[in-house]
Amino acid sequence: MQMLNQDKTNNKKRNVLRKSQLLLLGSFLVFIGIFILSYNHLVFLKNQVFSNMEISILGLDLPVDDDETEPKDEEKVEIETPVADNVSDGTTYEESTNQIDYSKYVGVLEIPKIGLKRGFYDTNSKYNSIEYNVSVVLGSTMPDIVNGNLMLMAHSGDAYISFFAYLYRLNIGDLVYVTYQGKKYEYRMVNIYTVPKTGKVAIYRNYNKTTLTLITCTKNDDTTQTIYIAELV
Repeated sequence: MQMLNQDKTNNKKRNVLRKSQLLLLGSFLVFIGIFILSYNHLVFLKNQVFSNMEISILGLDLPVDDDETEPKDEEKVEIETPVADNVSDGTTYEESTNQIDYSKYVGVLEIPKIGLKRGFYDTNSKYNSIEYNVSVVLGSTMPDIVNGNLMLMAHSGDAYISFFAYLYRLNIGDLVYVTYQGKKYEYRMVNIYTVPKTGKVAIYRNYNKTTLTLITCTKNDDTTQTIYIAELV
């Protein structure tokens, strides 16, 4: 009788142990399943984040639903330009600046931060050339044209014609002025970027803003040009 009771006790222990083992195994399998599902989800999120980062680095737009597509304010246009170089003849702009009659120009560019005040000619003038002056790029519009873009370019460097030698000192938020037909227009710098020097320049600007674009060779780099984008205040 005692042995029978002992067998029953042992069977109960074995059953309890077996149930515990099955419960432990089930819990382990559930944990593994949750881990796998979570891992796949984390991998998806990681890939999505890095994909978005790569798109942002490349400057591309993220895909959006068709019903959420809105017109883009900032657009790119590519223009052909003469190459604005770093030039040197041993004579600085400051050393050669005398009293200037600005009435002969179609407009005047002023940048107080770098002490620049220089007139520019109409695009039809033979003096509208970076070999003589700050030049107006073909396709430009004057400041009185709403949402237009006045594009000016000049050499950098340390020669007399290096009128844009100190543009590299400009920062976002700096003010630039253009006087045209007796009216002075105030612009604020909103973007500065470089592009390869190929004879063509990509202009990134907001087409809902009246814009001033300044183009010159990048300081200490003969392979790129720097673009300065300012918007009318």
